[in-house]
Amino acid sequence: MKTQHGGKRYGFFSGALWGLDTVVLAIALAMTPFKGFGQSALVGAVLHDVACAVILMVYMAIRRRLKETWTALHTRPGKSVIVAALLGGPIGMSGYLIAIANIGPSLTAIISTFYPALGTLLAFIFLKERMAPRQIVALLVALGAIVVTGLSATDDPVGDGNAILGIVGALACVIGWGSEAVILTWGMRDEAVDNEVALQIRETTSAVVYLFIVAPIAGVFGFTLHSLAHLSAGVVALAGLAGTASYLFYYKALSAIGASRGMALNISYSAWAIIFALMLTPTPNTIPKPTQVICCVVILVGTVLAATSNWGDLLPKRTEKVTSSQA
Repeated sequence: MKTQHGGKRYGFFSGALWGLDTVVLAIALAMTPFKGFGQSALVGAVLHDVACAVILMVYMAIRRRLKETWTALHTRPGKSVIVAALLGGPIGMSGYLIAIANIGPSLTAIISTFYPALGTLLAFIFLKERMAPRQIVALLVALGAIVVTGLSATDDPVGDGNAILGIVGALACVIGWGSEAVILTWGMRDEAVDNEVALQIRETTSAVVYLFIVAPIAGVFGFTLHSLAHLSAGVVALAGLAGTASYLFYYKALSAIGASRGMALNISYSAWAIIFALMLTPTPNTIPKPTQVICCVVILVGTVLAATSNWGDLLPKRTEKVTSSQA
């Protein structure tokens, strides 16, 4: 039971920190030299994952666990984490960025947020994970609230984008992120690969592929190096710090409570992003509409209920007082 409660806390924190990561990264991309650059989102993704990989390298070195990571790379579960990294990082995130460029961020967010639905199905098939019908309903309600939040956004659609390419990119994101969580959960069932080792393998793989394959192919390698001389690169690193913490909690949640429940809690980031945007960039555009406030509450409550097998555990425990007999 303690593991279950701890896992839910990990998942909840992962969503909150990813919401913070999203807002801080958006702040960085609005600064020089990213502002006005057509592929700033891709460069931001490259720098973000490189920052996460470096932070994790330092973290694991301090904990003297680098040798464990190297040993895990030669195991079957370790190699499965590499596959998951490619699905969730370069494939999933690249699809996400392609979708944003072609169909706009709002519609992309709506489609991509359904990765837990696919992940839950895959976890049911391959990991034999089960969710009660009421948990599935809670997850669907939370997803519905995310859709309403996206529809209420003020982002203008991309006028000259390729709608088909955008939809394909968003679907690639759903498949990549949904399957990543399931493969990771399977890999972390082996003693050779715990959540910290898995995360270091994941982020290092993603950073290397982004920096030395995706960036050169996309023609942004030079710009990525140029951006390191600006203050905004430090802001991206701060986002990477929040992202690293989010990933650590997310992987701990996947290991403790499984892919279905871990993903359900992680998607609460869409609500946290609205909250942190209001806190860190208070402008008329970041003040949430009444509909968005209601949706944030529904998302947070729905994700917690979706991750909880017995909803009675969420109620405060009643302590019975033993009264002495009357004299």
